[in-house]
Order: sequence, then C-alpha cells, then structure tokens
Amino acid sequence: MSLAPRVVIVHRTTEYEELVAHHGTHGQAAFFLSSRGRDIEEVAERHRRTRHALSDVTSAIPLTWRQSRVERADLDRFLFAPEDVVVVVGQDGLVANVAKYLDGQPVVGIDSEPGRNPGVLVRHRPADAGKLLRAALAAGTRADELTMVEAVADDTQRLLALNEIYLGAAGHQTARYRLGVEGDGDGGGAVEAQASSGVLVGTGTGATGWIRSVWEGRGAPLPLPGPTEDRLVWFVREAWPSPATGTSQVAGRLSAAARLTLTAESERLIVFGDGMEGDALELTWGQVVRVGVCGRRLRLVG
Repeated sequence: MSLAPRVVIVHRTTEYEELVAHHGTHGQAAFFLSSRGRDIEEVAERHRRTRHALSDVTSAIPLTWRQSRVERADLDRFLFAPEDVVVVVGQDGLVANVAKYLDGQPVVGIDSEPGRNPGVLVRHRPADAGKLLRAALAAGTRADELTMVEAVADDTQRLLALNEIYLGAAGHQTARYRLGVEGDGDGGGAVEAQASSGVLVGTGTGATGWIRSVWEGRGAPLPLPGPTEDRLVWFVREAWPSPATGTSQVAGRLSAAARLTLTAESERLIVFGDGMEGDALELTWGQVVRVGVCGRRLRLVG
C-alpha cells in the first residue's frame, strides 16, 4: 500500500517571537523597541499575519494526508521523503534555504506578507493553498525547474544552493586563492592568484538578489541568466592588485559543462550557500573546490 502524501510546512521564527524569547515578556520587548524608535505593534501585526497564514495552510491540507512542520533552523536535521509536498510559508529567501535539502519534491511558495516580499519564489496567497496542494501532485501541473548551483571540494564535501554560493574568508575578510575556469566558460583556461573579499557564483534565481546587486554595481558587464537556464555567472568582490595577485578575472559566465575552480591559499576558507553561513564547507591550504551547474533542480509549483 502506498503512503498518503505528506505536506511539510516550512516556516521561520518571526521577529516578534525572537524579541519575546530574548527579552522575556511582551512588555520588555516593547520597551526595548520603543527605546530605539520602533513600535512593537507593527512587529506583532506581522507576527499575526504569519500565524494566520500558517493556520490557513494547515486547514487546507486534505484530512487523509499526513503533515509535518519544520522551522528554518532545523532544516539540516529534518529528513524529507520522496512523497512530500513542501509548502514554504514566509519570505522568498526561505524557499532558497530549503532547496538544497530536496530532490525533486514539489514546492509551493506561500507569501505570508503580500506587499512586503517581492514574491519571486513565494508566488501564492494562503487562500490558494488547497487547490495548490492537489495540483502539486497532479500530472501536467506547471512547475518551474529552477537551476541550482553546487560546489564540490576535492575531499568530497558538497554544497548546493538555489541563489548563489559564496567562497571566501570567514567574516568576509581578505581571502587568498588561485582562480580558474575549466570547460566552456569565460576565463580562457588561465589561472590567476587573487586576494579579494570573496567570490560569488549565482543562478538566474540568484540574479534577483545578491548577484544582481553586484552586477548592477559593475555596470551590468554581462547578461544575467534566467531562472531555468543551465548557466551561471560569477563575480570576484573587491579583487586587490599587487605584485603577487591579479585582477584580470573578476567576472564571467559558466555553461552547464564548465566549472569555476578555486584553490585555497589561506589557512581557512569557507563555502556557503544562500546566506546560510552556519552551514558551510571549510577549505584549508591547497584544497580545491569546483563550482558549477547542479544536476538537481528545484520544482516550484505555479
């Protein structure tokens, strides 16, 4: 007998919950915010909207289906199953946070605060949850297969991300490394020693966030990929020219077959994805990491 589908609701602790947990009571949190010119009622109202959105999604789950919840901080300890339908309730970035833990499960993004989020990944309203859940498992339902990026180190460490991967020093201080491109990508096979505040490699989805801000700051030097294109872009941040380090390779494109290679020339470099620095790979002197298009995709419904 096949198992009934399981809906996994992914959410994150609200700012109001964090404030009350830190300060002990609503009143103490209100006093803290007022001393900094903020009103707790605005924070509390956003908390209520999120709770209502979670309640609406939960009530829309068919009675014969199973269900579970996982908070953002617990994602690395949660086991997703093949039959899961993942419903992300919150911000666009929360979809990116969960993406690397999935392998083909359909994802529904629910915007808990319409008008506050861009809605790139959380495209739907809580009231639509019921029909979206059924559609997620129906044949022929439209789902965008979003390109992901992966980093693989020479010791088999592996990291996946939906938006971008950062390679550099902890704390974003100066990182020293050798950078090159293998395969069909910008760089021409040359390897350059560099000192910078890190390297970003991003997807078309990431081109709506951190990657885009770097791209715009450079004067839009190359075309950004679309979210479903098998193509990445990379940028070196604040490369420093010196007798031993160069700045000739600071941006480029990677096809599906190409890899950006980085050889550590520092005692400790880190690699993390989608802003989750607490879940990072660590590299030491001489280690090599290769970054490119990932074979997995994120299936985003609607």
